[in-house]
Amino acid sequence: MELEFLYSVERTYPVDLATMWNAWTTESAIESWYHPTELSVLSGSVVCEPRHGGRWSVAINVPEHNFVAYFYGRYSAIEMHRKLEHSMFYVETAQEFEDRDESRPNHEVVIDFEDRDGQTWVRYSQFGELPEGHAERAKAGMESYFDSLAAYLAK
Repeated sequence: MELEFLYSVERTYPVDLATMWNAWTTESAIESWYHPTELSVLSGSVVCEPRHGGRWSVAINVPEHNFVAYFYGRYSAIEMHRKLEHSMFYVETAQEFEDRDESRPNHEVVIDFEDRDGQTWVRYSQFGELPEGHAERAKAGMESYFDSLAAYLAK
């Protein structure tokens, strides 16, 4: 089933492809940056198995609203230093996160990478269904994730 394009976010960072790839495919790196700038990853929630059928997951603490946002899925395509594709499920309880029901509706995410004169361009695209107005909010959230990625890469 073809899912509807919702939004994409893209940037170029002053790092090589290997560094960028590791930021997206290493659990410790993901735990360090994969969150909006004002939030943080729930320690121990990250799983990253960057291979076809491999799992990924991350939980984001949202203390202002006293909850945790849980995300998980499976990789469907991996092209080293070029592309990651995975499903994305969202739940709001620890039990649902632990159960990781993959039969429910989900989104698809495509992350493209490209070397641009020694820097790395990356684009995050999300496909699926969202209520009206939510794609703009999701895009703004991912822009903040990309800000966190920039801070992580600058270290």
